[in-house]
Amino acid sequence: MSGKREYGDYQTPVDFAEKVCIYLKKYRHIKPSAIVEPTCGVGSFLESSLLFEAAEYYGIEINPEYCDICRKKINDSRVKIINSDFFAFSLKALIQDKRQILVIGNPPWVTNSTLSALGSDNLPIKANFKGLKGIDAITGVSNFDICEYIILQLINEYRDTNTVISMLCKTSVARNVFKELKRNDINFSSCDILEFDAAKVFGINASACVLIIQLSEKTASSYYCNVFDFENPDIIKSQFGFSCGQFYSNLDSGTENFDGQCCFEWRQGVKHDCSKVMELTLRNGSLQNGQKETVHIEDDIVFPLIKSSMFKAPVIHSFSKYVIVTQKKAREETGHLEQDVPKTWQYLNDNLALFEARKSSIYRGAPPFSMFGVGDYSYSKYKVGVSGFYKRPLFSVLFSDDEKPVMTDDTSYFICFDHYDMAYVAMLLLNSNKVQGFLTSIAFLDAKRPYTKKVLERIDFDKIVNSLTIDELSETEQRLELSSYITVSMYDAFKSLLGMGQLHFA
Repeated sequence: MSGKREYGDYQTPVDFAEKVCIYLKKYRHIKPSAIVEPTCGVGSFLESSLLFEAAEYYGIEINPEYCDICRKKINDSRVKIINSDFFAFSLKALIQDKRQILVIGNPPWVTNSTLSALGSDNLPIKANFKGLKGIDAITGVSNFDICEYIILQLINEYRDTNTVISMLCKTSVARNVFKELKRNDINFSSCDILEFDAAKVFGINASACVLIIQLSEKTASSYYCNVFDFENPDIIKSQFGFSCGQFYSNLDSGTENFDGQCCFEWRQGVKHDCSKVMELTLRNGSLQNGQKETVHIEDDIVFPLIKSSMFKAPVIHSFSKYVIVTQKKAREETGHLEQDVPKTWQYLNDNLALFEARKSSIYRGAPPFSMFGVGDYSYSKYKVGVSGFYKRPLFSVLFSDDEKPVMTDDTSYFICFDHYDMAYVAMLLLNSNKVQGFLTSIAFLDAKRPYTKKVLERIDFDKIVNSLTIDELSETEQRLELSSYITVSMYDAFKSLLGMGQLHFA
């Protein structure tokens, strides 16, 4: 297979590659003795980088057709094109003049899971290369961009040298690379990104940048990364990085700091990977599945469902979407359902092929019709939930008029409460202008999912209640177009709840 998707193939236009090289020479004053393009494609960067007048140029490319194009296009004895797989090759040993190496290019913009799904051999050796633990090591957290893997491999190969690495990548990849520089104590004197319009350059919808890392032979490090605009590179737009051991998306936001440890446990919603069977829609008094079949089953294990796209009101208590929840906790045996809910058991077995087609390894060896993201917390009467996707998060109180627990999908997060009033206060606090401002300082709004458990668990409610007044909660109520409900006694009760130290489902 040699399709564009397999190679993450977004060839850099020559005019843009030239602009990058001119920037590096004019603004960064880089004078490389050797230049390397590790996945050179048709050689746009190799050709453009001739303006540096380096002594040596090396390009490595897996696609032999591209290698031929490079050799025909770049007629220069200093340039060596090598047809090889980056993942099985080291360029560092080839370089004679190591005074200052410039590694430049545009690695593939594709994930390892995408390549695996395509049956591609263009993959690194499968390994948990970030040392992730537990469930993170076998689920989506360990799904990584090939671009990120390549950049980290280059950093490791050229560490403790005076090498400049300049790569086009998604901004999310650049941030991950910066974190890894710090986590692995790599010596670097600077790490900057220049954001550019990927739609204009590549015709794709992605937040993209030029990542520029100056590695160092000496002990050096920085706690922040400067963000520039490629079209206006003289002015720093913002800075992200570490402060007091925590990672911030904007170090200059000026928002109130509510950073700490959340006293409530943020939970993720149910994961089943079988929406056509498990998710049901109420239409004209009947439940229909994703295959538009009317479903006649017991309602014992059918619960109201809120998906990420449904967080549109601060209080949600009526529903048209439902989900079958087969377990009380992960990996619980499901055989008892045959006796407890025989119609549901038959319905699930009628669709057994769809469950067996689920690809995630988390279902391997699990009981039939297993789910994840289930526990005692799933069955709490009141929840305050939020979609992970929205740039401006709206936190919603979730409960059902029939007192059935409300479930959320696995792209949503929630905290649990025993009483409506306490959930309501928490919702107002989280939707207040001050807390919303703080969240924008720790979340990256260009990420596919700006609000994750790791972001939300940094919300310190003790700091919030010490800052926000009852009047500010009333103002939040008005802004959310809610009827006046909050009282001083409710707020005091919430503060007492925090003071108890052990919270329900914490």
